[in-house]
Amino acid sequence: MRIASWSAANPWKAVLAWTLFVILCFGAGTAAGTKEAAFSDFWVGQAGRAEALAVENDIAAPPVAQILITSPRGDLDENAAAAAAADLSTQMNALDEVAEVAEPVTSESGDAVMVAVTMSMPKHEAKERIDPLLETTASVQESHPDLDIAQTGGEAISVELDETMGAKLAQVERFALPVTLLILFLVFGSLLLAGVPLLLAITSIIASLGVYALSSYFFPNAGGAVASVLTMIGMAVGVDYSLFYLKRIREERTRTRGTLSVAASIEAAAATAGRTILTAGIAVIASLAGLYLVGDVVFSSIATACIIVVAIAMISSLTVLPALLAKLGRRIDGGKFLRRDKNARKQTSGESRVWSAMLRPSMKYPIATAAIGLTHLIGLAAPALAMKLSVEGKETFPDSLDTIATYEATTAQFPDTGVFHMVVAEVDPSNADELAAAIAELEARTQDSDLFAETDRPRMRVSPDGSAIALELPIHYPTSDPRAAESLNLLRDDLVPSLIGSIDGATYAVSGEPAYAADFSDLQSSRLLVVLACVLAATLLIMLITFKSWAMAVLSTVLNLLSSLTAWGALVLVFQGTWAESLLDFESPGFLGSRTPLMVFAILYGLSLDYQLFVMSRIKEAAQRGLSPRESIREGILSSASVVTSAAVIMMSVFVAFIFTDRIEMKQLGFALALGVLLDAVVVRVMLLPALMTMIDRFGWWPKRWQAKNAATGGTRPESPELQGSALG
Repeated sequence: MRIASWSAANPWKAVLAWTLFVILCFGAGTAAGTKEAAFSDFWVGQAGRAEALAVENDIAAPPVAQILITSPRGDLDENAAAAAAADLSTQMNALDEVAEVAEPVTSESGDAVMVAVTMSMPKHEAKERIDPLLETTASVQESHPDLDIAQTGGEAISVELDETMGAKLAQVERFALPVTLLILFLVFGSLLLAGVPLLLAITSIIASLGVYALSSYFFPNAGGAVASVLTMIGMAVGVDYSLFYLKRIREERTRTRGTLSVAASIEAAAATAGRTILTAGIAVIASLAGLYLVGDVVFSSIATACIIVVAIAMISSLTVLPALLAKLGRRIDGGKFLRRDKNARKQTSGESRVWSAMLRPSMKYPIATAAIGLTHLIGLAAPALAMKLSVEGKETFPDSLDTIATYEATTAQFPDTGVFHMVVAEVDPSNADELAAAIAELEARTQDSDLFAETDRPRMRVSPDGSAIALELPIHYPTSDPRAAESLNLLRDDLVPSLIGSIDGATYAVSGEPAYAADFSDLQSSRLLVVLACVLAATLLIMLITFKSWAMAVLSTVLNLLSSLTAWGALVLVFQGTWAESLLDFESPGFLGSRTPLMVFAILYGLSLDYQLFVMSRIKEAAQRGLSPRESIREGILSSASVVTSAAVIMMSVFVAFIFTDRIEMKQLGFALALGVLLDAVVVRVMLLPALMTMIDRFGWWPKRWQAKNAATGGTRPESPELQGSALG
């Protein structure tokens, strides 16, 4: 209240201080730049140990680009293909970024020629230096218009994927802004008022981007998508907090029919909505901090970005927002149509026909409503028990990408250029001959197995003294295919231990795309329950401190968890099967992205905490004014339902936009968050919460501390605005 009062009394100072803060944060972040995560930061499990072993012995896999030469007519002219390959080799060899250009290889069908280009830098640097190769390929294509000449490879795919996703995410953000502004206009009836939450959200995001850049020197940035997540969460909480604060001020003005001054209304909102915003921000930060426990650089980056933007959005709502609202003065009451007598009467009573009708079954038949609601939500959550996790492989990337289309065409013509396992082993130099023999035997055995692809090209790298060897073993199958996992298990559990493990003092490990997918999925699965337990424990403690009631704290925690579990179950139903492919325009990979469940949990649980705290706080306030438990529940729900739903609709509009992207993991995330927010705001908050709280009252578990203020206030509000402000203080 002191902060709000000072801000309202000194609006220009508060606005200037906030403006300088935003400029300083963004300027400092821009000047410092963002520190990107190192290649080794992404290593996990045995796959990570293999990569480290390869780097230590200078036998790591080099970055290789594949250029495919085909004919648009189908039958390839050998002379034209040879001329194009020679031209390509000459131009590629002239580049500093190229270490070696292999001899052109013709497919068995004769319909394609491939040129493999090895780059001259470590793999983790290749993505930033791939452009000259792409430009050279495009130049050769122009010189040979009768052929199709296209480039693929991990680096080229990554660059195009980042560019495409960046453009899609920018579209989502451009879509979200006008939709948010429209919804806020419908809520407040004033374009000026609608712009205030949006302005604060945008400035909070700008400041957060700067602070995040500085924080990356402690928690390195793990990809461009982190900035998009920061923007998404910043828009969510920034608009939500301002919306709740502004709505509360207008309620106070409406309740007193404009007799309460704007300054007193701001103080009243600070003592109620402001306190709840502070608690909600702390609770959301606590839930997001659980992502650090995963031990993954991507989750650490996301947690850092989201914690920063939530903290800054919370600060803006408690400091500069009162100043802006004080400058608006009586314009805070909104448009003329909102000030009509009938609307004033409706707002004063807190009644709404729609919400009253939806609330009636919960209040009249709480046990039946709770049983029906819980049965349906638990039923929807149950499929989460069959959840399958895996890391996205190239086969799940959109076919609309040129590099992916080229990759698929290349692997079809040259099966040994696709997915491979990499066996890395190190022994004492005195055992180098024994290691070479073991590796040769391993290669021979895999060539006799249908699980591996035949290859006649060199796939082995040996250290100068022969004590370390890296062997690539190509397979026919994509990363997510069960047979890829079968071949990996054959290597890890049988062939490698029996052949290499028998050498005295040998160190060995298996990496590759299937190995990384398996190890990362295992990491996620092993940390999932730990993260859930720590987040639930932390938020349960915050709820207990806030509401001073075990019953209410446990109820809040369980309902928030149920929202996340329901979203998980819906994800499994929709994306692990094929029935919804035509509806949402995707091809089911048969699994969920390894990061998706925890991402959904962290974001959705945080938003659920926001909504839960605002609704429960309104119920608690009503009880502290002397209303009966049932009256408190009714008033708390009806007074918060519209604003919570408005906030939920804004968030849904953002999340739904992700469903229309080509990336399957983004579709999964957008769908789960949109559905989760919808169910949480409508089913959980308006139906289950009041039904269960009514049951708590019937069982005699209603917290007596919620009635503590009755003795001081006599169960009534002070009539005078001045007395009201004093009582709130």
